[in-house]
Amino acid sequence: MHLRAPAFSPGFTAFLWGVALGIYIWLGLLAVGVSNATAFLIAAVLGMLIFFYVRLFGSDPLRR
Repeated sequence: MHLRAPAFSPGFTAFLWGVALGIYIWLGLLAVGVSNATAFLIAAVLGMLIFFYVRLFGSDPLRR
């Protein structure tokens, strides 16, 4: 029996990148003394931008 890794769609992978890096940015902003609300808004906007960037430019081109 040959097991293989599950296939994730590019959109799901981009979502995971956006959420993970958004949380990382949020915690980093809290660590340097930015208020919680400001840090959350900046992290949410940057997380969405990261999602769209990875979604548009993150996948490999198809080989034929």
